[in-house]
Amino acid sequence: MQLQAVILDIDGTLTLSNDAHAQAWVEAFAAYGYDVPFEKVRPLIGMGGDKVIPKMVSGLSDEAGDGKKIAQRRKELIINRAPELSPTPGSRDLLLKMQQEGLRLIIATSATTEELSDLLKAAQVDDLLDEAATSSDAEASKPEPDIVEAALSKLKLEASQVVMLADTPYDIEAAGKCGVPVIAFRCGGFDDASLANAAEIYDHPADLLAHYDDSLLGKKELVAR
Repeated sequence: MQLQAVILDIDGTLTLSNDAHAQAWVEAFAAYGYDVPFEKVRPLIGMGGDKVIPKMVSGLSDEAGDGKKIAQRRKELIINRAPELSPTPGSRDLLLKMQQEGLRLIIATSATTEELSDLLKAAQVDDLLDEAATSSDAEASKPEPDIVEAALSKLKLEASQVVMLADTPYDIEAAGKCGVPVIAFRCGGFDDASLANAAEIYDHPADLLAHYDDSLLGKKELVAR
């Protein structure tokens, strides 16, 4: 099938924000009396709050009580710190290249719509992207496929016409459940073993751009999965 569009994760893929998200969780939990170490929550970045909160504290949910308050506090912390975040190397140039090649781009993220606006500004690509599937479009976050399915629905394309750019094993699992191949980046902080189910792995967007013609993006023809 001919490649028509690219689904984009944002945290760790377009912005160097994964550590900031982990730290925000640590501080949000602490604000309500829960001791959650950075090293415990960091490997879970890429999942949404509906997954992270009960994994960190049994019995808590992001829908009620302390869990809901913690989720709100984490969101506030990330929004406040977004101006301090940096783009991943080459993210804007890669997006411009994909647009020049005629590819349609859409964000698929566990972030809320409020967070997304600030994260896109931090990535310095807010003027390039106007389509997105966010937490409000999905019942469950990654690694469940809901957000990727929502992106495919908005694109009105088949999985065989799309590639996803992402940085966590949860992105890869979510996309895989939809039959969408993933080009993964190491800049999100996950090692190659964690990203092993990706179709391709690069250091960061600049690395993919440097090898664009030899990548899935450059080949344009996707093998049905």
